[in-house]
Amino acid sequence: MRHIRTIIRPLIGVTVVAGGMVTLMPAAWATSIPVACSENALVAAVNLANSTSAKDTLVLASGCTYRMTSSHGGLTNALPAITTPIEMIGPATITRASLLPFRIAEVSSTGDLTLTTAVALTNGSAVGDGGAILNRGAVTLTGSSLSGNSATFNGGGLANVDTASGTAPAATFTRSLVTNNSALLSGGGIYNGLRGTLTTTGVSGSPMFMTGNSSLVRGGGIAAVNSTATTLTQTAVTSNFATLNAGGVYREGGTMTTTNSPISANTTNNCVGSAPAVPTCTG
Repeated sequence: MRHIRTIIRPLIGVTVVAGGMVTLMPAAWATSIPVACSENALVAAVNLANSTSAKDTLVLASGCTYRMTSSHGGLTNALPAITTPIEMIGPATITRASLLPFRIAEVSSTGDLTLTTAVALTNGSAVGDGGAILNRGAVTLTGSSLSGNSATFNGGGLANVDTASGTAPAATFTRSLVTNNSALLSGGGIYNGLRGTLTTTGVSGSPMFMTGNSSLVRGGGIAAVNSTATTLTQTAVTSNFATLNAGGVYREGGTMTTTNSPISANTTNNCVGSAPAVPTCTG
């Protein structure tokens, strides 16, 4: 018989809603952590989750918009850096609400961030790579979204950072919208860098959409540069823009597979300039 162990750890300052009553719980919570609708509560919950290597689930306040008015992960990240396995469950939005530029989240080489059930990361602004998420570890989005984020270098929505050795970044998107993000260099929506892996999956008849993203140089939707693997399944990369080449998908080296994934109606073109060519992509 399998035994289930519950881990109890202290959590200060998180308000829990149960049975219509609001209670401040200064004592203890298990690995499922309800997070009140406030910036401070979210930061405290991430810090708590990072305090041990066990996976924690942060249950975000339904319908809440967490307005991040300052950075809490150095000067560059709205949230403390993700260093352990953390899942966030929505529906909820986490957005930058400041004139200062900072991305929403950075995932370290030991970190594993999962966004489930309509968690939206919006308005992140990175000086560097990864407008919403800079990934050095593992990121999974299921039924969630990255929208309206920007980066001065690569990966307006998400960047699998170039990694010459050690942990290779991996990002998995399932039925998750990537829209209206921008990067000045490559990968307006997503940048899959050196040794990184990217997997996107939709549903037959209802593809995952990557649309409205842009880059100044190449890969308005996706740029995969010397990555290990980029796999697109039931994914529509459409109506994205790049000033020079490959408004849809840009590929430089690495392995790329596309299955039932139309790359169309992108400007200046869909995938011109890629080497090797992007499978099934023309124009």
